Amino acid sequence: MNIKEYIREIKDFPKPGIAFKDITPLLGNPKALVKCVEDLASLVPKGVTIHKVIGIEARGFILGGMLAERFEAGFVPVRKKGKLPAAVHSRSYGLEYGADTLEIHTDAIAPGEHVLIHDDVLATGGTAKAVCELVAELGGVVVQCSFIMELAFLKGRQQLTVPIVSVLQY
Repeated sequence: MNIKEYIREIKDFPKPGIAFKDITPLLGNPKALVKCVEDLASLVPKGVTIHKVIGIEARGFILGGMLAERFEAGFVPVRKKGKLPAAVHSRSYGLEYGADTLEIHTDAIAPGEHVLIHDDVLATGGTAKAVCELVAELGGVVVQCSFIMELAFLKGRQQLTVPIVSVLQY
């Protein structure tokens, strides 16, 4: 099964000039969804311990939760500013079409815990870099950043100093 067939491109979304890669057809097909999770899980080196999987708001929550279950790890949501109810660490960052702030609960990651960060797409790398910084601030160790797809032409990989994997490359 080729999961690329389940990624729809929406031109000029969320603003003119952006070609948005929409994963909702993938999410709507049970076999494609399971295949994608299997592919992502297979990219984690054998023997690597994962204590927590971070899912980045909002699409990262879906497969991030499924990966946490797969690795018998806890799941940690990283959300946009003002969405988490307890004490948080925050990090502002730039992205391919604007700027934003992400937050994580201060008690979400214990010092020394091994963390897998998951999101749907690696574009310019600003979002993933901000989350890596939040994990480091809490004393966690990022073992890998995983993505359904990487938009290689945006060179987001260059922003990160941790192992990066993706199922699809554009």
